[in-house]
Amino acid sequence: MSRSLAASSASALLPPLPPAAAGFIRHGTREHQRAGVALFLLGFASFSLIYCVQPLLPAFAASFHVSPAESSLALSLTTGCLAVSILLAGAFSQALGRRGLMFASMAGASVLNLAAALSPGWHGLLAARALEGFVLGGVPAVAMAWLAEEIEPAHLGRTMGLYVGGTAFGAMVGRVGLGVATEFVSWRLGMGLLGALCLAAALGFLVLLPPSRHFEARRGFDARFHLRTWGRHLRNPALLSLYAVGFLLTSIFVTLFNYSTFRLTGAPYGLGQTEVSLIFLAYGFGIVSSSLAGRLSDRFGRRPLLLAGFLLMLAGILLTLLSSLIAIGLGIALVTTGFFIGHSVASGSVGALAHGAKGHATSLYLLIYYLGASVTGALGGWVWQEGGWPAIGAMTAGFALAGLLLSQTLPAQPKPQG
Repeated sequence: MSRSLAASSASALLPPLPPAAAGFIRHGTREHQRAGVALFLLGFASFSLIYCVQPLLPAFAASFHVSPAESSLALSLTTGCLAVSILLAGAFSQALGRRGLMFASMAGASVLNLAAALSPGWHGLLAARALEGFVLGGVPAVAMAWLAEEIEPAHLGRTMGLYVGGTAFGAMVGRVGLGVATEFVSWRLGMGLLGALCLAAALGFLVLLPPSRHFEARRGFDARFHLRTWGRHLRNPALLSLYAVGFLLTSIFVTLFNYSTFRLTGAPYGLGQTEVSLIFLAYGFGIVSSSLAGRLSDRFGRRPLLLAGFLLMLAGILLTLLSSLIAIGLGIALVTTGFFIGHSVASGSVGALAHGAKGHATSLYLLIYYLGASVTGALGGWVWQEGGWPAIGAMTAGFALAGLLLSQTLPAQPKPQG
């Protein structure tokens, strides 16, 4: 039986949809389950590839004889190129289609991760990582647009939370796995194995993701259309607030994790690579909190959840200023929980607040989101070298306070009917 015939047979067994929900993938259906697994694989592969180098920054500094700020380029170049690529991917996906572009991005980035693992020199590794970020631009904005277009609006937050949970799981596996690999084998072998695993995930995604129902292809590339569309979104005050929230969230999160590895491998802690990589197990809190935040935002609205996310991040930052390893670990867990609550809610709100052209709106969100990771992540290297951890804490706490203020400017979210 063909996929379309199976979908038709399944839909015939369901009660009639109200007009507002007609054609959307409904919660609890087989299509919804397949979409959830596919998007989890998508989030896992893309984020494990992006952030797998984060626990390796001290190893890069030692192996290639570069400074902490220079070693952070292995991540900052990836997220910077990703930010630029996202705009192009959001535009070209209107002509190329959603699913094919996401699959090609995942597969291409997996191959480039293998190339980075095999690169003999520092500049070759940076080039592969920059290309990897550029290729991955076809994933985040297009995934968010697909969700906004295809998932029943009343359950969009829940499904977005599952995708963000996949990103949390991928980021955790990439970071912890690469950290352990560096201790016992080599970072090159670890990066190569991760590339192969993500290639398999890309194939699973291609098989599982249901076809688009609401996507309308726009052939060719009309630059004026895209510029007008982006300009219209940038004149939307609610979207501007969400874009700024995304910038602050990732600025705090990436900066704190980048330089906590240098802090904990140095005096007085002197932790080994495996021990330091275990701090990324805090992503387990992100897997749970992102899914929970999606459900709670559907029920209570986006503003209370964003406020809670930034409050948790601020409390975690303050705890990391203490010298106790227990306090630092608890602080990192709180920052992680708050980040994934905030990102799940903010990313799920972009499509709801955009007036049409959701792919363009999400591409702008992710452009600014990844600029936070790239610009602030690199700037954090200079802050760390000049002022140590107290300076990192002051900078990230200031961002968290700004996020609390911005969250209160967002419009209230109407409760779903029924």
